[in-house]
Amino acid sequence: MTRWPHLFSGEFAGRDRILAGLTLEQVSLRPSPPSHTIFEELWHLVLWQRILVTRDEALYEETWQKGERYPREAPRSLAEWTALVEDYFAGVARALDWAASPEKLSLEVDPGVTMADVLQGLAVHNAYHFGKIVALRQQMNAWEP
Repeated sequence: MTRWPHLFSGEFAGRDRILAGLTLEQVSLRPSPPSHTIFEELWHLVLWQRILVTRDEALYEETWQKGERYPREAPRSLAEWTALVEDYFAGVARALDWAASPEKLSLEVDPGVTMADVLQGLAVHNAYHFGKIVALRQQMNAWEP
């Protein structure tokens, strides 16, 4: 086994467990004015993951570069939350496809930056936001150790 699946699924609670069993109210709850909601954290993570993994420059320009890094609205339904969770896991599968061969990993996506570099950064970014999601769940007593 390579180290790549481990970077996207190891080191702390399973991502499926972190995202499971939440209500629409819980994913929309903002514990304090400066914090984000669970929905906002995952939306942000999925957007960045999509930009990096699909190498979608147009999406980068129309969202990230214009400061749209979190959603403008809360989810309107639990189905919207579920679709976002599914989008996250589909993005991880696409990321791991890049890791399927040394040739894909060594592909330079920017001068001096390989896809391996991008995936390592993405794994760290995702871990950071999943840590925030766990902390938000702990604040609302929706997390069992």
